[in-house]
Amino acid sequence: MSLKKILVVDDQYGIRLLLKEVFSKENLHIFQASNGRQALEIIRSERPDLILLDMKMPGMDGLELLRRLRQIDSTVKVIMMTAYGELDMVAEASRLGALTHFTKPFDIEELRSEVMRQLAS
Repeated sequence: MSLKKILVVDDQYGIRLLLKEVFSKENLHIFQASNGRQALEIIRSERPDLILLDMKMPGMDGLELLRRLRQIDSTVKVIMMTAYGELDMVAEASRLGALTHFTKPFDIEELRSEVMRQLAS
């Protein structure tokens, strides 16, 4: 069975590092992108099964990335990570097919189990 692929898109290095650490224990293949452009390249070349997507990034934000992602792949699972009351963004992202969102600072255990649940379904 081939390893499931996760892409973590966040401009904060610390968060990418933390998530990489958490998910590398789960026997997953983890890719990281610090911005939308980088993320799109990885999406095109690797076709991840699930994307953890930060909403607020310099340059292309999470919503813009999500819109472009949907043109490439309408089925990939997306879980958003938001910083603070970004409810308008959350609503728009849900409309674009994001499954759920976690507000930072999130409970890493909750996030981990949600990701594993989504990958299993």
